[in-house]
Amino acid sequence: MARLASLSAQAIDILEADDFAQHAVAPVAKSAALTNRPRVAIIHDWLMTYAGAERVLAEMLAIWPDADLFATFDFLSDEDRKKLSGKKARTTFAQHIPTISRTYRTLLPLMQLAAEQHDVREYDLIVSSSHAVAKGVLTGPDQTHVSYVHSPMRYAWDLQHEYLRDAHLDRGLKSFLARYVLHRARIWDSRTANGVDSFVANSHFVSRRIAKAYGRPSSVIYPPVDTEFFTPDGNRDQFYLAAARLVPYKKMHAIAEAFKLLPNKRLLLVGDGPEAQRVRSSAGPNVEMLGHVTNEALRDYLRGARAFIFAAEEDFGITPVEAQACGTPVIAFGRGGATETIVGLGNSRPTGVFFNQQTPEAIAAAVQNFEKHEHKISSADCRSNALRFSTKTFREKLLAHVTAESEKRDVHLKSLQAMPART
Repeated sequence: MARLASLSAQAIDILEADDFAQHAVAPVAKSAALTNRPRVAIIHDWLMTYAGAERVLAEMLAIWPDADLFATFDFLSDEDRKKLSGKKARTTFAQHIPTISRTYRTLLPLMQLAAEQHDVREYDLIVSSSHAVAKGVLTGPDQTHVSYVHSPMRYAWDLQHEYLRDAHLDRGLKSFLARYVLHRARIWDSRTANGVDSFVANSHFVSRRIAKAYGRPSSVIYPPVDTEFFTPDGNRDQFYLAAARLVPYKKMHAIAEAFKLLPNKRLLLVGDGPEAQRVRSSAGPNVEMLGHVTNEALRDYLRGARAFIFAAEEDFGITPVEAQACGTPVIAFGRGGATETIVGLGNSRPTGVFFNQQTPEAIAAAVQNFEKHEHKISSADCRSNALRFSTKTFREKLLAHVTAESEKRDVHLKSLQAMPART
């Protein structure tokens, strides 16, 4: 199976998803009788980098600061760990697989198995943060499991064909083996949905994915955006900005090529990744590639940009909201989460412009359309729209949802205890 998984590695570009014993690095959960509080476990897929899913995780740890953290493996840097309140995760056998930090994308079946090895029997409440395997943790009938889903495994479900094509695995023997591995992944993903008491989706777009993949309803709670950090400063320049990891589905190469059709306009590109050379070769002299930048530098660029350009079909998409929090309009592909976070020109208080195809021509036309209607978009409206996604709102809504689910379990247990014994 590991061999089959390795053959599908290129098809799996996961958002970034004593041999079987838990290797605890955090204190053992205290008895509920001593603390008089529910014991909480938070399950994350894995910890390699601090990205969008980890921002959500950080807010979960802020809501439940006494919770124990679990992940299939944990190689987070010391600097990024500070953002998670310094917590280290309890890990699985995957932590000790040689080269796992480089090869985990090739080992999806092992990651699924690893997620099932988390021993959470001592906990009352389990909250999983899942875009790949975390929701597969095994829980009992007296436990409440709420799963915050960033997305069902996109590469295994509706975007399988796109991922296989981008990885050049759309034909031949390797393609067949990769498709088989993803077929098995879908079976596992669908089966483990039965162990979740309540699903929370990070957008209505993902909620529809959950309904398709798992046949289950879900509540929508948008991810948190740090609207206190991303703020306007009033000084706007004439450049356009795009910022994303340089991977195929972000379509950064299409944005770069669009500005060949707009030679009198300036584009700054922020980000790095495996597509860097392709993007660089697509860029004309009016495009400047800045690579990875700090959050402070990104904020400065967002504050100064005439508009932010976003060409990916994302489940939510945090950066367009950060741009609006800085008072900056967004020119975005009109599918996925962007349609929920950006207000189009048909509204009386728009915050951006949509385009309908992920092509250089469509992006260039959208830039020109934006400039025709730019006067309709105010910095104040952009900022106001972004405030809907504040960290405060996220914490309040998630805590209320989880509390309600826990109360449902308590009522159910009390009703069972009240039932007369059979003779």
